[in-house]
Amino acid sequence: MWADSACWHNSVFARESVDRCLPPPGEVTLLSTHLLQPLTHLEPRAKSTSSFRYFILSMNAIRNILSLSEALYHLLLMVLTLGRGVRSMPVPTDIPMCTASETAQYRLTFTGKWSQAAFPKQYPVYRPPAQWSNLIGVTHSSDYHIWQRNEFASNGVREFAEKGEAWTILKEVEAAGERIQSVYGILSAPAVVGGLGQMNTEFEVFARHSYLSFVVRLVPSPDWFVGVDSFDLCDGDHWKENMSLELFPYDAGTDSGFTFSSPNFETIPQDKITQITSSFPSHPANSFFYPRLKHLPPIAKVTLTKIKKTNQIITLPVEPTQSDLLLTGNEIEDSPINTPLDCEVSVWSPWGLCKGKCGDSGVQHRTRYVLMHPANSGVVCPLLEEERKCFPDNCL
Repeated sequence: MWADSACWHNSVFARESVDRCLPPPGEVTLLSTHLLQPLTHLEPRAKSTSSFRYFILSMNAIRNILSLSEALYHLLLMVLTLGRGVRSMPVPTDIPMCTASETAQYRLTFTGKWSQAAFPKQYPVYRPPAQWSNLIGVTHSSDYHIWQRNEFASNGVREFAEKGEAWTILKEVEAAGERIQSVYGILSAPAVVGGLGQMNTEFEVFARHSYLSFVVRLVPSPDWFVGVDSFDLCDGDHWKENMSLELFPYDAGTDSGFTFSSPNFETIPQDKITQITSSFPSHPANSFFYPRLKHLPPIAKVTLTKIKKTNQIITLPVEPTQSDLLLTGNEIEDSPINTPLDCEVSVWSPWGLCKGKCGDSGVQHRTRYVLMHPANSGVVCPLLEEERKCFPDNCL
C-alpha cells in the first residue's frame, strides 16, 4: 500500500503532512480505504458520537487529498506538455575554448613607471610620496570578472581603490568561487615603495580557468588604480609564452577627487569604472590632464612569462608584513619618458589705482601668479605683471 504510517497519527490526517504524504492520483482509492478502515473496528456503543466525528474528519481529509492530488496531476501534465516545445539555452560560441591538456605556471612582473618626468603635474613628492599598493589578482574562468571597464565597481573594489583594503574583495572572490566555481586561485605581490620599481609573483592556470585579472592601487589617489581584466593566457590547445601589457590609470567611480592628494569626496550616485586619459576628466585641476598630449604615457606595465612547473604553493599573506614594503627591483629597462608640462597661471587681478600727478598721465598695474611651473621643456610662464597709462580721476 502507498500510504506510509509515518504520514498518519491515530488514523487522523495531519494538515502539515500534506506535502509529504500526497499520493499518486491512481492510488487515492487505496488511501481512502486505509483511512476509513478503522471505522469498521469501533464498538457499537462508541459509534454514535466518535464514529460520526471521525467520519467527518476522514471525509475532509480525503477531500483535501483529492483536491491537492488532482491539482498536482494536472500541473505535471501541463509541464510535460509545454516541455516538448522548450529547447535548452544555446552555449556561447564566441568565447574561444582552451583545450590545453596540462596546467601552466607563470611569473608576473609588475613594473611601475610613475615618474615625475613622465607625470610632472602635481606629482606626489611627500605625505605620502608616489607608490604602489599590493597587487591582488585571481585566475578564473570566462564567466567571472573582478572588475570591468564601464561597469560599477563592487564594494570590494571600492575599498581597495580608495583605501587599499583587500579583505572585502577577497571575500567577494571567495564567495564567487564557492557559488559558481569560477575562481581557481588568488595571487598577491608586495607593494612598491616609489612610483618606479617592480614586484613579482607566480601563479598557476589550467584549461577551465585560463584567465588572469588583477588590480593595483595608485598611492596617493582618490580611487585610482591600474589592472588587467580577464586576460586569456591560453591560445587554443597551448599556453602563451611571453606577454607584455602597458597599463593606464582607471577611476573606480566612487570618489570625485581630481588630484592625487584630494580629500575624500564620495561620488553620489556612484559612477562606472572609466579609464583616465590626457583629456578625461576634462577639468584643468585633474592630475592627469595634459591637453597637449593625445594619449597618456603608460603609468605601469606587466610582463607574463611562462616558466617550468614547480611544487611551490603560492599563498596570500594573511597580514601585511614589513617585507611587503621592500622594493624588489629598481631597474627600469625602458627609456625614460619626459612629458612636457606647460606653465599654468592665474587670471589677471583687477587694475590697480592710477598713480600720477594731476593733469599728467599716470600708470596702473595688474598681476597674476603661477599655478603650475613648467617641466620637461614645457611652455614657459608668461609675464606675471602688466602696466598701462592712465589719467588720475580724483584730482582737485
